[in-house]
Amino acid sequence: MTQQAGKPAPVAARDLASRQFRYYDFVMAAFVAIILLSNVLGAGKVAQVWLPGIGYWPFGAGILFFPVSYVIGDVLTEVYGYARARRVIWAGTAAVLFMAFMSWVVVALPPAPDWQNQAAYQTIFGQVPRIVLASVCAFWAGEFVNSYVLARMKLLTQGRMLWARTIGSTVVGEGIDSLIFYPLAFLGAAGWTSDLVLTVLLTQWALKVGWEVVLTPVTYAVIGFLKRREGVDVYDRGTEFTPFAARI
Repeated sequence: MTQQAGKPAPVAARDLASRQFRYYDFVMAAFVAIILLSNVLGAGKVAQVWLPGIGYWPFGAGILFFPVSYVIGDVLTEVYGYARARRVIWAGTAAVLFMAFMSWVVVALPPAPDWQNQAAYQTIFGQVPRIVLASVCAFWAGEFVNSYVLARMKLLTQGRMLWARTIGSTVVGEGIDSLIFYPLAFLGAAGWTSDLVLTVLLTQWALKVGWEVVLTPVTYAVIGFLKRREGVDVYDRGTEFTPFAARI
């Protein structure tokens, strides 16, 4: 591969194992923050939007922000490589698990006699174990698949067609996420028929992928900025793609 004018030289991820990057920690913090906030603020609320010719259409509020984690995942893999993205995914998984544990403990604490907000607090922060398990499993698998597909496509395309890599990896990653989460969380639950689970699964998957498409110009801008400032264009040649590793 040859270096193009104004662009950093391609380099194998394994040759940057000891490299310190200027913005990597900030991208990691943004990823974890989005994961936590989308679970806390958006997971339990059903909002609605008016669509011409259809009327009011309900949707889970978390869909506004959760797909941004896939955008940041694309940025991580494209700029810093699969191994560093792997670390961030594990950090996000640990953060979600700890948040779920904290929520369980705080909700379970007996309220003071003169505090009247326990029911409201439990409604917001009380979590059904089945949904927590489904959420964590779906997030973990979907993010790793997203990162793997993007890294592999970058090698296959020799760094061309960034839009195809970001959208293609999201199609697969969000597909895995939805295939795990909705059946595991709701199949067989009261009020959830198999047809309803399938309808919601497909609708949410399509909306999340559509959100990725809309954000493509932002993804391009962020990736371009970080590559220029970090001075590298990482390719995962020789990378061990197992998710169960901590080394870079």
